[in-house]
Amino acid sequence: MMNSDVKISCRDVWKVFGEYPPELFEKLISCSDEAKLSDITARCTVAVREANLDIQAGEIFVVMGLSGSGKSTLIRCLNRLIEPSRGDILVDGANLSEMNKQQLREVRQKKMGMVFQHFALLPHRTVIDNVALGLEIQGFAKEKRYTRGAEALELVGLSDWDQSYPSELSGGMQQRVGLARALAVNPEILLMDEAFSALDPLIRQQMQDEFLKLVAIVKKTIVFITHDLDEALKLADRIAVMKDGVIVQVGTPEEIVMYPADEYVSEFVSSVSRTKVISAKNMMMEPDTWISVEGEDPIAVLNKMRKHNRDSIFITDSTNRLVGVVNKQRLAENLGGDVDSLRPITSKNYSTVLPDTSLEDLISEAAQTKSPIAVLDEEQRLLGVISRASLLKELADVV
Repeated sequence: MMNSDVKISCRDVWKVFGEYPPELFEKLISCSDEAKLSDITARCTVAVREANLDIQAGEIFVVMGLSGSGKSTLIRCLNRLIEPSRGDILVDGANLSEMNKQQLREVRQKKMGMVFQHFALLPHRTVIDNVALGLEIQGFAKEKRYTRGAEALELVGLSDWDQSYPSELSGGMQQRVGLARALAVNPEILLMDEAFSALDPLIRQQMQDEFLKLVAIVKKTIVFITHDLDEALKLADRIAVMKDGVIVQVGTPEEIVMYPADEYVSEFVSSVSRTKVISAKNMMMEPDTWISVEGEDPIAVLNKMRKHNRDSIFITDSTNRLVGVVNKQRLAENLGGDVDSLRPITSKNYSTVLPDTSLEDLISEAAQTKSPIAVLDEEQRLLGVISRASLLKELADVV
C-alpha cells in the first residue's frame, strides 16, 4: 500500500527515444555490461533509465542535472506529456499509466499545473486572459475565472498589470504571469521546468526569494527542474541528481553536499561551501537542559545551571514560547536579595534563528550575543539550542 504522505511515485520509469524492436528494449533493461550497453544504446536514445522516486506531499522536490541528463524528460513523464516507455507514474495512488485520455486530461487540468522555461504566454491575450486560460478550458464562466485570475495575480504581485499584454512586461513579470496561470486552477501539484533559467541573474535571485515566500502561502507539492546547483540548494527540501538518464542520488541539500553518493555528485558539489547548506536544525541540541519555565524557583534554576554547566538558561512560558534568557552570574548575585521569580532578572539579550538558517548566517548571529542561540519555529516555540562550543566544532569539521 502506498504511503499516504507520498504525492507522486515513479516505479521503474524508462523513456527510450527511437525506433527499436521489443527484444532490444528487453536487452537494454537486463544488460549490466557497460560495453554491451553502449552497443545497444547506439541504436536508440535512453533519456530516463529505471527511475524510482517518492515525492512527499507539500515538499519542494528538485531534480538537478546537466543538459542531457534526462531531467526535463522525467518531469514530462510525470504528467504524460511524454509517454514513458515502461514503468508506472502514481499520483495519490492512482496510476496515470492506466488512465484513458479523458481521465488524464482531468488530472492535468485540475490536479497539476506546469510552469515552463520560456513563459509560453499568448501574445494577443491580456495578462488576466492568459492567467484565466486554464479555467476557460475547464468551462468556468467569465466572472468566475476573472475572479480566480485576479486572486492569482495578487499572489504574484501583478494586480495592477491585469489589462497589459505580455510584450509590455519584463521577463521576470512574464514568468510571474506564467506562475499565476498555473496557480489559478488551484492545482495540488506544480511542475516547474527550468522556470527561472531564462531570467537575468539578479531577477532570478529575486524570483527565487519571492517563490519561497509564495510556496509558504499556497502549500503545493512542487517538482522543480534546474541545472543550477545554487538554485537547487536554495529551493529544495530534497534533491534528485541525474546523470545520463539515471537518478544517482536523492537526499536533502545537506546530504547531497556532505555525503555525495559517487564521484560525479562529489565533483558536482565540490565548489559549494558547506557553511551554506549546514543548517540550524542539523546542529541544534535538545533544549531540555537549557530551559526553565517562567515563574520557577530561582534556586532550582541556578542548581540546574550548575548541574549541567550552563552559563545561561532560556526561560519559556507554559506553551514553550521563549520569554527571555537568564545569566548564571546575575542570577546568583540577585539571590542575595529578595527575588521571588525569574521575571525581574530575565534579559532579552539573545539571538534567535529559524531551523533552516545556514551555518554561514549562524556565525553572524553568534557574533552579536554572548548567550547560546535559540532555534524557534514560526510560533516562537523553542525547538533547540546552539551553543558557541557546538558552533565552533561544526566550523572545525567543515574547514
